[in-house]
Amino acid sequence: MRAMPTQPETSPGPVRVLVVDDNAGFRESLVSLLGTGDLTVVAEAENGQEALELIERVEADVVLMDVRMPVVDGIEATRRLKRRRPDLGIVALTGNEDHAAVRDMLVAGASCYVLKDSDAEDILTAIHQAASGRGVISPRITPTLIDELSDALNRERRRTLELEAAQEALVERAARRQELVARLGHELRTPVTVILGMAQTLQRGAVPEEERPRLLERLVARAADLARLVERLEVAVAAGLEEHVDLPTLAREVAAASPRVRVVVREDLAPVSCSPGAARRVLEELVDNALRFSEPPAPVVVLIEEAPGWVEVRVMDRGQGIAPDARDRIFEPLEQEEELNRRRHQGAGLGLTLARTAARAMDGDVVLEASGPGGSTFLWRVPRR
Repeated sequence: MRAMPTQPETSPGPVRVLVVDDNAGFRESLVSLLGTGDLTVVAEAENGQEALELIERVEADVVLMDVRMPVVDGIEATRRLKRRRPDLGIVALTGNEDHAAVRDMLVAGASCYVLKDSDAEDILTAIHQAASGRGVISPRITPTLIDELSDALNRERRRTLELEAAQEALVERAARRQELVARLGHELRTPVTVILGMAQTLQRGAVPEEERPRLLERLVARAADLARLVERLEVAVAAGLEEHVDLPTLAREVAAASPRVRVVVREDLAPVSCSPGAARRVLEELVDNALRFSEPPAPVVVLIEEAPGWVEVRVMDRGQGIAPDARDRIFEPLEQEEELNRRRHQGAGLGLTLARTAARAMDGDVVLEASGPGGSTFLWRVPRR
């Protein structure tokens, strides 16, 4: 490590250079070269650590920095020097066309890059460019570096597009959940109003003694329906919590609740990535819908099979089918138009709404695939991720 006399900082003299290289012979050659132009060498160092110490004691405009050195290499030294002196020009110097070193030095803060066997004029030009705040890269390495930087830029662009797509998907999921909450918040008022009306009637004593047990029974039933509805809402809102789910096993668990339900699996299926709670809710709603609208002992079949990019789950019943003019409305909440306490098919009328909402929250969908006098088929598509 050697420091040389320096001119005052305010002097308009030659560019002041700190030479850093662990090869003493090459360092001496550089000092001789720089002494021939309008440059002056203010100090020499044989590694990055010495350069970091010298920069505190000498005034330098540019550091001519070897990349591969012991103790502290040129990349780390450049990073630290630029933190201390952001205005300091740094010219990276190496003995081979090390493309990775080019990237690392440029990222660390070097403004110029030349090879050690470059023409003297190229080295001098690089120093002047660095002193003026501009940059130079050796012509022999520029084409390859440009290709690598272009590839890196393309990768970053692709990653940006992927992140944007993921962000859009998250926004869409959030919108679906918000829609579900808004719908159910509106629809919950109906059973709550019925329960409140019954309770107020009992409170006023306006019900004959013999009618009270029946009214209390209806009140308990409506409260139980409301509790189940809230539970279904909670499961649907949690649809973004994903795990690996074995759909055939889950379908068999749901089917176990009724001897009328049979599960058919076409082939061995790998697990899918989805919310286990939401997946169970979709199956329970579709199976419950099929059981409600087909007369015993008619079977309900759950067919699970692989499709390109998806797993397809079909729930098939042998009910009377869905009228053509109702097929566009069956997924709307409270599609059952009967009075709440006089329905033939009891329920809140939200099963298919919840099934579709939960499926869409997991980037899938539930649709009515077919319907006629012989029954209906609902299709749930689950994406492969």
